[in-house]
Amino acid sequence: MNLTDELQKRKTFGIVSHPDAGKTTLTEKLLLFGGAIQEAGAVKSNKIKKHATSDFMEIEKQRGISVATSVMAFEYRDKQINILDTPGHKDFAEDTYRTLTAVDSVIVVIDVAKGVEEQTEKLVKVCRMRNTPIIVFINKLDREGKDAFDLLDEVETMLGLKVTPLSWPVGMGQRFQGVYSLYEQNLILFSPHGKQEEEGIVKITDLQDTLLDQKIGKRPADELREELHTITSVYPEFHREDYLKGAICPVFFGSAVNNFGVRELLDCFVDIAPPPLSRETEERIVKPDEPKFTGFVFKIHANMDPKHRDRIAFLRVCSGVFRRNTNYLHVRQEKYMKFPNPTAFMASKKSVIDEAYPGDIVGLYDSGNFKIGDTLTEGEVLHFKGIPSFSPEQFRFVNNTDPMKTKQLNKGLDQLMDEGVAQLFTKEDNGRKIVGTVGALQFDVIQHRLKHEYGASCNYEPVSLYKACWVSSKDPAAMKEFITRRKKDLAKDTDGKLVFLAESAWTLKMAQENHPDIEFHFTSEY
Repeated sequence: MNLTDELQKRKTFGIVSHPDAGKTTLTEKLLLFGGAIQEAGAVKSNKIKKHATSDFMEIEKQRGISVATSVMAFEYRDKQINILDTPGHKDFAEDTYRTLTAVDSVIVVIDVAKGVEEQTEKLVKVCRMRNTPIIVFINKLDREGKDAFDLLDEVETMLGLKVTPLSWPVGMGQRFQGVYSLYEQNLILFSPHGKQEEEGIVKITDLQDTLLDQKIGKRPADELREELHTITSVYPEFHREDYLKGAICPVFFGSAVNNFGVRELLDCFVDIAPPPLSRETEERIVKPDEPKFTGFVFKIHANMDPKHRDRIAFLRVCSGVFRRNTNYLHVRQEKYMKFPNPTAFMASKKSVIDEAYPGDIVGLYDSGNFKIGDTLTEGEVLHFKGIPSFSPEQFRFVNNTDPMKTKQLNKGLDQLMDEGVAQLFTKEDNGRKIVGTVGALQFDVIQHRLKHEYGASCNYEPVSLYKACWVSSKDPAAMKEFITRRKKDLAKDTDGKLVFLAESAWTLKMAQENHPDIEFHFTSEY
């Protein structure tokens, strides 16, 4: 099969939402339809031993939340589907923002009772900045929630999206009877035992058909006719070109936990979602059908298998064909590398692959060569754009509570920092280590993973800091004076770059005024 055929087969997308909207459950059900797993795991229940396939880290199973993006691939209707399930919790938003650089489209999950929530707004904003095509899935229809029209208004006003429903609910909560698919012109009847039966699908092309009254009752049928009439007169007609430009968002309704409405979503997604798209680099636009391989690292995960202490770099293939055991240029390090065991993913399960195509996510075993944002090519020097790095907002001193395990603690901290979950600063005056994160929950995750993956224990001590700023100067004398005067406020990051730790906004302002020849940067990529 040639490159063009392989490109048309691939669909790479991310699933995003506020925590608890049912994102990981939806991922499970999509995998179930794709035949990738035989039974769905309960994401939250402690009684059930089987956990959600995409939540494979120990802490995720304990807390019932996703804290790291996981990658899953499966085949459905002759298409290769690559799902990236992202954390919903705001403390792990960095991981999600980076993951959004590696997908071609997005499914946004919204809880019918809670509607649009804060984290959903932030994530959709990132998608809109990139004009990423979005499909909205309104979940948990088997529970009481907001009126469907009110929800659509909320999506339009709060997320700034123009929507068009492609399925519509018949009732809600106790009265929920199913959905009518405007896309397929079917009535899909709901059965709450979690199986969507073929006999539950009734073909109804004419809404005046009395079969509709027989199936759901006269009153609900009349309500449905009225609502569908409103939809066709108020909302724009669906055109794939508008969706691909990010100008319109199809909306589906369902109940992921009951496996209901998921097949309609998946079938429509396979029909309309874009194949791998072009990617922007600082040098030029990279098109997926170019013959030469290019790709970038958007995530690093240490200890995917704690028994083997392996570190894996997640690489998005952007053009050409990635081949096993082939020399590729690591642009930042200016050296060629080859990879004997590149892997494909099914959450924590991995299988070695010989080649991968644009849109595919490849796992590369990494002994410390990669950082987030690194580029691999066949020789061309390229730098992919748009992979964010954030200035930390919360800081704590790290104290080693077991001096016998100092080596393990240092190794664990170094590897976890490479993943981009947090940043580590070592103070210049006393050598104390400070961890900076975007959200407080990350401190718990770091502590938990240090203990369970590296056998190292630590505790935290509060440190009053406002901002960490990287500093540079074209004037060596000015830099020398700055270092001498500000020694107690300076630290080095894991790359040995100098960082100014400002105690308050006023401290930062004074430092900028007193040292005009010093540049203060709020990301490490300056």
